[in-house]
Amino acid sequence: MTTRPPVGDKQDKGRAVQAMFASIAPRYDLLNRVLSLGVDRLWRREAAREALALNPQRLLDVATGTGDFALELKARAPQAEVVGTDFVPEMLNRAREKARARHLDLRLEEGDALDLPYPDSAFDAVTCAFGFRNFADYERGLAEMWRVLAPGGRVVILDFPPPRPGLFGRVFRFYFRQVLPRIGAWVSGNAGAYTYLPESTLAFLPPERLAGLMHATGFRTRSRLLTFGIAALHVGDKL
Repeated sequence: MTTRPPVGDKQDKGRAVQAMFASIAPRYDLLNRVLSLGVDRLWRREAAREALALNPQRLLDVATGTGDFALELKARAPQAEVVGTDFVPEMLNRAREKARARHLDLRLEEGDALDLPYPDSAFDAVTCAFGFRNFADYERGLAEMWRVLAPGGRVVILDFPPPRPGLFGRVFRFYFRQVLPRIGAWVSGNAGAYTYLPESTLAFLPPERLAGLMHATGFRTRSRLLTFGIAALHVGDKL
């Protein structure tokens, strides 16, 4: 039986997760493309459209990883200030290489999503793409997003919800538990990381529960599933 991954359980296991992501940073982007069949790019474009809909001038991408979503935001809104923060230096180094290659000016800084190093109301939009499910404390993560978001601002969370019941959900669970770890281990050399990643999805909140937490934090929320429910897009406005 697989041990439940340390997500959303309010346990301080950040160092283990940090080390895991550091080990797969060089192959992280390739694996995302392969494992999602490239559909993750379409999801990020839709999430970026929501994040930029109110014309924000200061954006923060939390758990930015190798910077894919922060780069998407900057490419679409070159006049805006975009900051990406993550607690894995190796991921940020990869993000900096990509920003230089694309000649995009990003601020990429180390920071803990549960204790963001920014003042209150510092940003017009806060985003998190495929990182929120790894938080040890969802409520605290949302509270920090609320704190650093200016009134009238928007938070956008894009992530993998647990597969829904039914045939497609069963197929997706099989893929996540049996196929994805083998491909990930073969490409990255780290079998443990690509066992953790699907299990973190299976342990994550259903979309309606995450929407409820966002509402309880104070956001006016709406959510929708993408690509037969493989991904979920959550939008929260701070009134």
